[in-house]
Amino acid sequence: MSKLLDLTAAELKDRLLPLSSIKPLALAYLGDTVLDLYVRTRLVAATSLHPKQMHMKASSLVNAASQAAMMKYLKDSLTPEEQEVFRHGRNAHSGTIPRNQSPVDYKWATGFEALLGYLYLTEQEDRLYELMRRGLDYLEHKDTEAEDSKEGESTMIDEGEQGANAKEKDNE
Repeated sequence: MSKLLDLTAAELKDRLLPLSSIKPLALAYLGDTVLDLYVRTRLVAATSLHPKQMHMKASSLVNAASQAAMMKYLKDSLTPEEQEVFRHGRNAHSGTIPRNQSPVDYKWATGFEALLGYLYLTEQEDRLYELMRRGLDYLEHKDTEAEDSKEGESTMIDEGEQGANAKEKDNE
């Protein structure tokens, strides 16, 4: 993405606003796209899913709840400057909150997106990639643990049903 960033920076060099005058929701708007591009790139490069499955997986990773979970996981590793950008994004008033999202998750997601937009605009690519990678790795690890837990529960249920069935046969 550095070539894209270089081309964009060169094109806007004389027109780029001072960072302090860019509103947190504008940073979030940009950060949302950066994260979406990163997630889609990872899916295309590392999976053999069909496009519809990739879309569904990407949507599950870039929704407000997932972004809030990533941010809560990453928050203690942020620099003071990053914490400030996140706080401004989280506290920005968007005017609307999607019906299917928690207002708290939506605010945390907006803060996370603002941070990603900020890192992108300030050309802190290594840090940008690090936060996105760590956040997504966390979600994927969390999902794997949840699936393992569900499998363990269904195994226990199956074993319990088998035991109950055996007792019924003994009573007959």
